[in-house]
Amino acid sequence: MKETTNKQKKRREFSLLLSIIVIFCIFGTIVLVVSRRTAKEMSEAAIQNLSESLDLIQSTIEAILRSEAEFQTLIAQEIARVEDPEAYIRAYEKNQTMSKLSLILSGKTEGVSNTGELFTEEDLDFSAGKTVFGLPVSQSYLNYMGTWSYTIKCPIQRDGRELGTLYAEYIYDAIDRSLPDGFYNKQASLYIMDAESQRFVLKPKGMGQRSAGHLNLTDFYRANDIQEPEIRAEVDECLSAGRNILFYHNIREVQALNYMWSVNGGTIFLVGYVPVEAIQQEGRTVNQSIITVIASLLAAFSLCIALYYLNWRQQDKLRREREEERRLHSQQLAEALQAAQIASKSKTTFLSNMSHDIRTPMNAVLGFTTLLARDAENPAKVREYTKKITASGQHLLSLINDILDVSKIESGKVVLNLEKFALNDVISSVEAIIQPMARDKRQDFHLEVTGIRHEYLVGDATRIDQILINLLSNAVKYTPEGGWIRLRIIGLKQRSSQYEHIRIEVEDNGYGMTPEYLETIFDAFTRAENSTTNKVQGTGLGMAITKSIVELMGGTIEVFSEVDRGSLFRVELELRILEEADRQFWAQRGVSRILAAAKDRENRESMAALMEGTGVRLDACSTVEEALEALGGGECQLALLDWEDFGLQGAGALREALPESVPLLILAELDAEGTQEALRLGRTDVLTKPFFVSALRAKAGELWDGADRAAGPEPEEDGGLAGMHFLAAEDNEINAEILTELLELEGASCEIAVNGQLAVERFQNSAPGEFDAILMDVQMPVMGGHEAARTIRALDREDAGRIPIIAMTANAFAEDEKAALSAGMNAHVPKPLSMELLKQAVKQCGKQEETG
Repeated sequence: MKETTNKQKKRREFSLLLSIIVIFCIFGTIVLVVSRRTAKEMSEAAIQNLSESLDLIQSTIEAILRSEAEFQTLIAQEIARVEDPEAYIRAYEKNQTMSKLSLILSGKTEGVSNTGELFTEEDLDFSAGKTVFGLPVSQSYLNYMGTWSYTIKCPIQRDGRELGTLYAEYIYDAIDRSLPDGFYNKQASLYIMDAESQRFVLKPKGMGQRSAGHLNLTDFYRANDIQEPEIRAEVDECLSAGRNILFYHNIREVQALNYMWSVNGGTIFLVGYVPVEAIQQEGRTVNQSIITVIASLLAAFSLCIALYYLNWRQQDKLRREREEERRLHSQQLAEALQAAQIASKSKTTFLSNMSHDIRTPMNAVLGFTTLLARDAENPAKVREYTKKITASGQHLLSLINDILDVSKIESGKVVLNLEKFALNDVISSVEAIIQPMARDKRQDFHLEVTGIRHEYLVGDATRIDQILINLLSNAVKYTPEGGWIRLRIIGLKQRSSQYEHIRIEVEDNGYGMTPEYLETIFDAFTRAENSTTNKVQGTGLGMAITKSIVELMGGTIEVFSEVDRGSLFRVELELRILEEADRQFWAQRGVSRILAAAKDRENRESMAALMEGTGVRLDACSTVEEALEALGGGECQLALLDWEDFGLQGAGALREALPESVPLLILAELDAEGTQEALRLGRTDVLTKPFFVSALRAKAGELWDGADRAAGPEPEEDGGLAGMHFLAAEDNEINAEILTELLELEGASCEIAVNGQLAVERFQNSAPGEFDAILMDVQMPVMGGHEAARTIRALDREDAGRIPIIAMTANAFAEDEKAALSAGMNAHVPKPLSMELLKQAVKQCGKQEETG
């Protein structure tokens, strides 16, 4: 009987357990179906929400464009009513959206603008046929301020006839101020792309993720690994048709919904992506709520049916939770330990590298200082040790500058100093630095310039120097003795008539780099690790700095390399053209025709292109015989001959045929062999390759003006410091002693004040003219240099406003110089002190006083 009862009990328990299992299965199925359907519906709703958000942004931008066009139409109507439209344009003031307003009257190709410059339509591209409110809109471009812009043109009509065309330039940054502050919790990314050039012209500030910093659609494809031909084909079709597209694609290993949204009929597109995780967030939240409610119902149901069974389940659940908690805790501890070990290793590696690189020149400084004390009575060794101490100190300073430079770049504080420069000056200065380095290692360094049409440009020449020297010095370092290095400056097809498109190539046959290192070459604090390159000193910052500077200039940099076969670095930049007319120089010397002999067709074409606009005709011949025949075609005032092509024999033949008064210039590489013999031909000189008009003008000036200087030499301009008496504010005793000694070597003297307050009091109590200038440190106790300069300028004495004040400080960045000038100082000289820079600063102050 008991046995039967137990069997029945077990049967009931089994039935109860089976019922619970069935109920759980039914509820689980319901939960699964409901959650999947909810997730699908929420995803569709989220996509619809995304489309509506994009439609809102589209409508906002189109409303802005329409309002700009309507406003421009009103201006055109107002211009039609005035008597002098051009005067109206010149007087029109710029606003936040319209950066330039221009007018071309009917029948003319040039017009006026409110910026004061001549205006033509040739730099604007309206070929796409896009319109805004019926008015043609141009392809996007970089304006003279370096900001992405577009132009809308509008006809001006008076009494039924067209008076002219009104052009208004608008900047994309104005659109940014009217856009909503992001969507999808700022997890989405958004760019505005010009449809024709496919360049990204705006990255709205409030639109979420901005880590990529893409330049154009191709860059966006490459950075996000969108390589599928069918996706690209569909995107191209959408661009052509001006319609919208949504497609799924993984972005940095995260599934995302990508979009390209047409604005203004396909004039511009909204480009970006939203992580699918963000889209499905609301669906997951609803599913979690449903699961929680159902789980609560099941728990209550199970409790009512089988209290005793639930108790065991609860105990078992608690046990599993404790085990899971312990496992998660152990995993978190292991991950934290691993992260700490990686961070410690990175810090140790960097400190080890920097310790080695800084201690190496520091060891040389201290070692040679010890030897200097021992051999102080030996002038030859003193000079040798001093030279080596200076070289080591300069190397140590370059290491510190690299670290500070990359820190500024990463914090976004680097500002380009845009000013006019001659490409020849940059190349010549770089060649003067690199050629001796290559010669010391018996390397063949060759410079080649082709296709350049304009040598006077606008840009940051110092930063371009830095790019070239970084690339070339690395090529010299990592190329063995007897190797070769090539620097090529190539003029590419211009994208705009206002910009010179330049490619810089640095190639060598050195050690090369592994594919693994190529992936991290532009990362900071990385260096190739092998037995050969480890012998070369460096911080591992040069390439990171170079890439950052190139991108800051709006350019690109690529690298190609194979181990033991060499490397090729390729940089592309677009620099604004500065038209510099040489007509007056050549006309004053009566030069109207120049004869040139060179075999290479590209060299001849390059010389002819560079001489355009000078008013001088350049007849380029491929042989000496052709040049001799060309002499009969009219008088020439100057002749050029390629030394590598024709040598001494060709130079002699041409020199003999030329009149004695006509100079002959030999185009030759720096330090080319045999050119000294050519100089004995008379009225002959050497012009270093590559050919540039500025170099030719300087050499021609030497040839024609040399006789005048020989007949009556001008008095030399005094650029020294002899006889000057300075007031120096310097709180560091050693620096003060060094300054005093250096000035005494130049025949000058100084009086030291240990802070800004004492410097102000000493100047206030000095007699007029007692001090020729004030050298002012910036960071000092009691009163800093900036405050002291302002105080001196405010003193009630006649010479307080004009005495030169020169900042002499270790704060060596551009913003430090700007701060010094804003405080009333005349010039800025960085520490460590260079007497040449101090002389230049004093000379500059003298010129300012003369012109002031």
